[in-house]
Amino acid sequence: MATLTERASQALRFDDLEGRYDPWLLSIAIALAAIGVVMVASSSMPYAMSSGLSPFYYLERHLVFLAGGILLAVILMNTELRRIEERGQVLLLLCFLLLAAVFLPGVGRTINASRRWISLGVANFQVVEAVKLLLIVWLSTYLVRYRDEIGDSWKAQLKPLAIAGGMVLLLLLQPDFGSSMLILAVTVGMLWLGGARARNLALPAIVGLVLMSCIVVLEPYRVRRLVSFQNPWADAFDGGYQLVQALIAIGRGNWTGVGLGGSILKLDYLPEAHTDFIFSVIAEEFGFLGVFTLVALFGLFTWRALRLGLRCVEMRRRFSGYCAFGIGLWISLQAFVSMGVNLGLLPTKGLTLPLVSSGGSSVLMTCAAFGVLLRISYELDRAERQVQRLRPGTEPVEPAAPAPIAVLPVRGAPAAASHDPRDRIEPRIGGRR
Repeated sequence: MATLTERASQALRFDDLEGRYDPWLLSIAIALAAIGVVMVASSSMPYAMSSGLSPFYYLERHLVFLAGGILLAVILMNTELRRIEERGQVLLLLCFLLLAAVFLPGVGRTINASRRWISLGVANFQVVEAVKLLLIVWLSTYLVRYRDEIGDSWKAQLKPLAIAGGMVLLLLLQPDFGSSMLILAVTVGMLWLGGARARNLALPAIVGLVLMSCIVVLEPYRVRRLVSFQNPWADAFDGGYQLVQALIAIGRGNWTGVGLGGSILKLDYLPEAHTDFIFSVIAEEFGFLGVFTLVALFGLFTWRALRLGLRCVEMRRRFSGYCAFGIGLWISLQAFVSMGVNLGLLPTKGLTLPLVSSGGSSVLMTCAAFGVLLRISYELDRAERQVQRLRPGTEPVEPAAPAPIAVLPVRGAPAAASHDPRDRIEPRIGGRR
């Protein structure tokens, strides 16, 4: 039996252990950011010059926000997750304050008939980009507190759905239909991954789809988008113009593309070539190989993020696991929608391609999300290495965290911690085991 001094020495050795950031996630972030810088430069120069601006105006702007995003990511990579978890309720309140701030005179900014931005003095900030990450963090704390009820209790499931519904209402007033659908999809996905039964989520999902369909029908411009999406060539010079130009650009790319800078459609033919439709410029200049590389990067990101979340839940680091699930769903779904719009698989939604499209708010918050993911991987690696350092015959140490964490109230009687690996609680995805 180890003496008290030996155990104290072992605890100090555990505290001295450092974690390691996931090299795959870090490499993916660097690759996407590099592609974004190159393609923003290529796709934005003609538009900047036609607008009377410097050819490098949008590139310089993109680099400034990317630098700010990297700084924000580094800060989050060095912030203990328990400190973020403790502030879940404050972050939820901040979500609603940000969404309401766009309607305040002198604070909110209207661009292209949409009131989605607030003025920060030197630049405008699209608040929904921050809300996506803040909501994921709060929902992760909620799933931790109600983990014993979320699988069976309707009340436990309806509260986050009602909160997401309130945010969607504020977004539709701006209006921002694409982000509304994304927030609903991420919320439902996190609830299912957190243990909610699919059959219990089916009814709210159906009701939500019906309501969103009614909202589409009530707005004539959304109906025109839907009709033009079904057959863009029937109205190629009006409602279907964007999609037709995007498809022409993708078709010109063939297998290897026309070469960097050789796109013709970006020369005032394809609207929003450096933001919403940058994927089409990539397809034109780099062809199928470029598209395959981009899709592969986002596919690899999705796999790493969800795998990281599953490993965290298995190690009983549930808050970290749910955050990884939420961020993985958010970025992968947004990338899928953005690419789907360019390919004519989905109606136009106005969502940027994460880390690739030009867009200050999106770049900032996507970098922040990667910072949180990398912090999750760091703390998980540290906990796993602590377990591996245990010598045979010593008392196991709970791998939840190297430092005391905030105690959050849990509804119901929590299961007692077991020191036998065979009694480990496996993650519950889609219901109880």
